[in-house]
Order: sequence, then structure tokens, then C-alpha cells
Amino acid sequence: MADSDRDHWNERYEAGVAEPQNKIAPSRHLAPIAHLLPTSGLALDVACGRGASSLWLAARGLDVWGFDVSPVAIGLAAASARAAAVHAHFTVHDLDRGLPEGPAVDLILCQLFRDARLDQSMIDRLAPRGMLVVICLSEVGAAPGPFRTGEGELRRAFASLHVIDHEEKDGVARLVAVAAGPLTTTRLD
Repeated sequence: MADSDRDHWNERYEAGVAEPQNKIAPSRHLAPIAHLLPTSGLALDVACGRGASSLWLAARGLDVWGFDVSPVAIGLAAASARAAAVHAHFTVHDLDRGLPEGPAVDLILCQLFRDARLDQSMIDRLAPRGMLVVICLSEVGAAPGPFRTGEGELRRAFASLHVIDHEEKDGVARLVAVAAGPLTTTRLD
């Protein structure tokens, strides 16, 4: 990402509320699907911003790694984690370099950020039965724009995954999908 992009986001976060967040709750975009999300395992929060969703996921029991290009946002996220006494990891990372290296994960959340160059690496990073949640701006119910997905774009991009929830309306697209893998079953004799 160009230095100008990093500077832009730093300025936006510096201009916002600087106090740590103390309310742990799902975002308005996650609330309708909260019941679908895992409560344990390893999670990545892509472009986490101030870390509100990372904190909520960590409070649910996930080991969360949030990353963002903005050092200001990461500082705010870490301060919020300390203030809320919630353990989550936050790192500055430029997504133009791809996802940070690491093990397969049980959940990837990518909320209000879209870069199609990351699609395959997100799929590849999922553990068997791992879940991907992508929420982004959409042209469906809104005017076209450079950061908005076209109708059906998320379904096409993640066609190799099993879609369990998908919605496009009011300028927002949401996809919840699961990677292939063995189901864990309990045998009753």
C-alpha cells in the first residue's frame, strides 16, 4: 500500500474518537450472523481498524490476530483490548504484501475492506471446515463505486467454498462460507 494510503487511514483514525472502546459487541454487520460464527479456534481479522470485531471475537473464545495498515488504528485496538481486559493480538501489516504468514485458521473476518487479490490466499489459509466471513460495500441497492462489489461477485470469488449465508442489499454484500473438510461426528452405539 502506498505511504499516502497509510497516511490517509492514520489521519482518519486520529480524527476519530481516541478513547479506548469498552463495549464488547458485534458490529451491526456481524450481529445478524453472530450465531453462525465459531467460539473457539484461531481467527484473523483482516483490516481490523480499531479492533472492535477482534475484541468481540476474542471475548467469545477465539484466539484473534487483527491486522491493519494503520499504526494509529492498531494502537487504538491494543489500547481497547487492555481497557476491556480482552486478549487479542494486533499487528501493523500492509495487505499489498498479502496476508501475514502463519498457520491455517478457523475463521477469517474481512469486514468493510475488499481486495480481490487476497481472495485465493484467504481460501488457502482456512483450516478444514474453517469459516470465511466477508462483508463489503456493494453496488446492489447503491450507486456503483470503486470500492463496491458487483452483484454476485462474492459468490463467484469464493465458489470453491460452501456458502452458508449470503446477502446483497442496501449497498452491503455479505458472504459466510466454509472450507471443505471432514465433518466431526459422534457415533452412537
